[in-house]
Amino acid sequence: MTKLIRDPRIVALLVGAVALFGTALVVPLPSPRQVQEWATSVGPVFPLLFFLVHALVTVAPIPRTVFTVSAGLLFGPLLGITLAVSATTVSAVLAILLVRALDREQVAARLTHPAVRAIDERLARRGWLAVGSLRLIAAVPFSVINYCCGLSSIRFWPYLIATVLGVLPGTIGTVVLGDALTGTTHPAMLALSGVCLAIGLAGLVVDARWKTAPPAPAGAPEPVRTAH
Repeated sequence: MTKLIRDPRIVALLVGAVALFGTALVVPLPSPRQVQEWATSVGPVFPLLFFLVHALVTVAPIPRTVFTVSAGLLFGPLLGITLAVSATTVSAVLAILLVRALDREQVAARLTHPAVRAIDERLARRGWLAVGSLRLIAAVPFSVINYCCGLSSIRFWPYLIATVLGVLPGTIGTVVLGDALTGTTHPAMLALSGVCLAIGLAGLVVDARWKTAPPAPAGAPEPVRTAH
């Protein structure tokens, strides 16, 4: 403990955290509604900039939830959903193309976590169905799924379609919740958010209970059929 206190980096981090907390208490912060009004007043350049940053940053292993909630808070449900889904799709496309353009062996050598192996096994058994199920409200990082798909033999178009269908429920639900922070969300949109989140959770339950037989090893003898 004493060593941590003597570390100047730890001291600087603590001082900075206290300063930020004190500033947040003294300086009046804008309300979520004011933030959304400001984003609208900036003009069409801001949504485009948000889309580009979202699509490029989430190619790296960075959680996209922050961008999804921000899309609803800044742009409302309709534009927010459009930006979040399209940027997520572009990010997934860029990631799989990048992995396949690089040396796959080098990328695979860095993905050694047991969770990554589990994803590889699901992709080998189910292909694009696994992509769709993993895109639901799962704990698996979005970028890790992209990298594993890039290393697999899954075809591009099934991967793209499964990605769009898989991210829709969770993205719509999260964007609407982000817009709900402004206090102006229509009750019907909140109901839609609940339905989408329920679809995502139901998909996870079905996927968890869906057991498929492992592929038979090469050269395994076929079962002998007897005549009746």
